[in-house]
Amino acid sequence: MRLYKNLLADFEEMTMGYSAIGIIASSCLGSIAAMFILMNGHSLVNMIQLFVVVIACMGFNTTILAQLKSKIIFNSLLLSLLISLIFIVINLF
Repeated sequence: MRLYKNLLADFEEMTMGYSAIGIIASSCLGSIAAMFILMNGHSLVNMIQLFVVVIACMGFNTTILAQLKSKIIFNSLLLSLLISLIFIVINLF
């Protein structure tokens, strides 16, 4: 919890800079997750996984465009990265 609070405080100081970096990180990790999902086929399960990854990444971009509070943007970044990482690991094996 201490790490989260420190990262959040740092994010709140420079929201615009970290948001730009977050867009790049979220988009890159989301596209890697999408690639691994589609490499496993085009079944309904894979399309649902792809939908979840795309929604998570687009949700993060939406929070930035809507200029929501820094905490909401930070939490959506973490959620987007976590979802992408989970689906990368699932589809890697």
